[in-house]
Amino acid sequence: MKTEFKHVPLNGKDITEEQIKETIKENNIKFIELQFVDINGQVKSLTIPSEHIDKALENEMMLDGSSIQGFRSIETSDMLFFPDKNTFCILPWREFNGVNTARLICDIHNADGTPFEGCPRCNLKRMMTEASEYGYTMNMGPEVEFFLFRRDSENNPTLLKDDRAGYYDIGPDDSGEDIRAEIVLTLQNMGFDIEASHHEVADSQHEIDFKYADILTAADNVVTFKIAVKAIAAQYGLHATFMAKPIYGINGSGMHCNVSLFKNGKNAFYDPKTESQLSDIAMNSIGGLLKHVKGFTAVTNPTVNSYKRLVPGYEAPVYLAWSLANRSALLRVPAKRGNATRVELRSPDPSCNPYLAFAVILGACMDGIKNDIKPPKQVVANIYALSEEERKRKKIYSLPGSLAEALWELENSKVAKNALGEHVYNMFTIAKHNEWDSFRTYVSQWEIDKYLERY
Repeated sequence: MKTEFKHVPLNGKDITEEQIKETIKENNIKFIELQFVDINGQVKSLTIPSEHIDKALENEMMLDGSSIQGFRSIETSDMLFFPDKNTFCILPWREFNGVNTARLICDIHNADGTPFEGCPRCNLKRMMTEASEYGYTMNMGPEVEFFLFRRDSENNPTLLKDDRAGYYDIGPDDSGEDIRAEIVLTLQNMGFDIEASHHEVADSQHEIDFKYADILTAADNVVTFKIAVKAIAAQYGLHATFMAKPIYGINGSGMHCNVSLFKNGKNAFYDPKTESQLSDIAMNSIGGLLKHVKGFTAVTNPTVNSYKRLVPGYEAPVYLAWSLANRSALLRVPAKRGNATRVELRSPDPSCNPYLAFAVILGACMDGIKNDIKPPKQVVANIYALSEEERKRKKIYSLPGSLAEALWELENSKVAKNALGEHVYNMFTIAKHNEWDSFRTYVSQWEIDKYLERY
């Protein structure tokens, strides 16, 4: 790394204004990015000189919400930044000639100071409050995969692979070792607890795993992770993409979500008295996820391209089943127990807005608990090897096969709608219907190759 900082760690607890100001002074921070995300999870930012940190921390910085997709109309566009002090962090890749830039992740509030119902981060907080009324907090451990591609002579991203390595391969086949190490060091310098990094199955595909956290912190970490990976990749002349399926015929990128609920400081999924050591709360959460996953798939897999990944044959889970070990099932329970007891939801991909994705996952688990939803028996067999008739007999159904199907399921899911809230649901579905319609009417190269000469 270029610089070691004497700064407050990412996602520290109870960071004070005095600590922030001291860190600004000690590290020659001249700029502060006030970051937030739009309805699609794209990070937006207002950059202010550090001299105006007091104004920012007093929630006096304003935003034109009419210019952000899914926010406000032009008639009611004035909005306020409400920075979360615990997200204060220096951005290592923004250092230039000894001058540093820091960021604060913000909630967006209405002009009267109330939380904006269309802010994805505020919406996730709403769902967390609802769960807390039942005594539950959710932890999330996302596993984010991505590709590194070369850029052309004009610095445009291409689909040219940077290596020919495979799963867990090392150098020289894995030419991404150095860049992964740089990303890990950068994230550690920002306060991330990195657990592992490795080459993934496909050429030029990688994964870096960081420690689980409460779902708000985990969502903050995902958006920060994606920014950091893209920034470091660019320094190496590469393009990092979190697109679900950039290349036909090879594995796509997923974002497996390791889910657990805690109550009174203890893992509510763990029960040493049962054969599987899973509690009724864990089983109800599995039942809720299986019941509602089709309804929230448009949120966890939000692009047309997402459904090019969700097909059999490339390790992507498409079948609605659960298992204690079986990776062909949508939900599996990793072997660790005690406080590490968790359920892995394998369908989400990293193009999702994590604030919205984690909100619908929490909503599904809580509905399973409140309504005592029991899951079916676990599936031990390799589901990929079962025939269609065998899957029908076992009542193993599939995820939606397209964004259009997923949107139809979302429209019929009260649980997913509640988890998004009316404003987010309306803005999200409008945007996604427009995306599907654009794809549906576009004449692709595949169609030209297939039909132009033949007909």
